[in-house]
Amino acid sequence: MLRRMTFPQLVFAAFLGVAGGLYIYQPIFEQYSREQKELREKVKLLQESEEKRT
Repeated sequence: MLRRMTFPQLVFAAFLGVAGGLYIYQPIFEQYSREQKELREKVKLLQESEEKRT
């Protein structure tokens, strides 16, 4: 009953798996990106305030 998948079918299945994973975890990636951006802004503000002190 089980038959082998052809190469194009395997590629398509792999693509669907990767695309589905990215779709599911997209909110986590966006949150990480937002947090990194906020962290960079805080570091920049700290550096600017440190430069003003000296």
